[in-house]
Amino acid sequence: MIDTPITLHYWPTPNGWKISIALEEMDLPYEVKLVNIGAGEQFAPEFLKIAPNNRMPAIVDPEGPGGRPISIFESAAILQYLARKSGKFYGGGERDQVSVDQWLMWQMGGLGPMAGQAHHFLSYAPNMEPPNDLPYAKNRYRNEVARLYGVLDRRLAEEEFVAGDFYSIADMAIWPWASLWEKQEQSLDDKPHLARWIARIASRPAVQRGRALAAEKRTETAHDKEAQKILFGQGNGSGGAQK
Repeated sequence: MIDTPITLHYWPTPNGWKISIALEEMDLPYEVKLVNIGAGEQFAPEFLKIAPNNRMPAIVDPEGPGGRPISIFESAAILQYLARKSGKFYGGGERDQVSVDQWLMWQMGGLGPMAGQAHHFLSYAPNMEPPNDLPYAKNRYRNEVARLYGVLDRRLAEEEFVAGDFYSIADMAIWPWASLWEKQEQSLDDKPHLARWIARIASRPAVQRGRALAAEKRTETAHDKEAQKILFGQGNGSGGAQK
């Protein structure tokens, strides 16, 4: 039995939702420490000790391996750790775990970065000072996200969930980004299997609780010039979008 809560360093973005959803799904006790990325709190020295890449989410588990505390950054690494710790949502053997891992890496190396860039160039860049309304960048990332959703739709035509016939941390990693398909200027009209899967995951109570965590803090930064300077590293060499 796990009694001591895990500390989740969090802000309500797709990457943050991955971990809040996982903790809710796994029924692990946790406490939240908000990291306001629009205010630059991700650069605080105490946060950098556990997340040296100045990105949330991160966790601190006081009951880590060997009973000693451990801190973990990078959302995929956190998901894998939590799945091993809880014994849940990682499949029933090595073949399942390989399937989970490959789709988890697909999200980390493909969908997350490409959808993040789509958000940036479609929503944020045109409203920056000076405006950066770049048709090439818009089309580049919009089209790449569409391609990736095509890959996902074809996979879900064959399997109930992303990694197979079981719900896993791969679904938890992909869904927060896929749930924002409209903001990425995508269509699901030709992707019925993806649409079915998005709705099914959204109906899970634990997903709803994880998505709702600190939802009131999620504000639109498309017109917040000061937040943009922090999030996108304008003039200080520190940034990069962290949506």
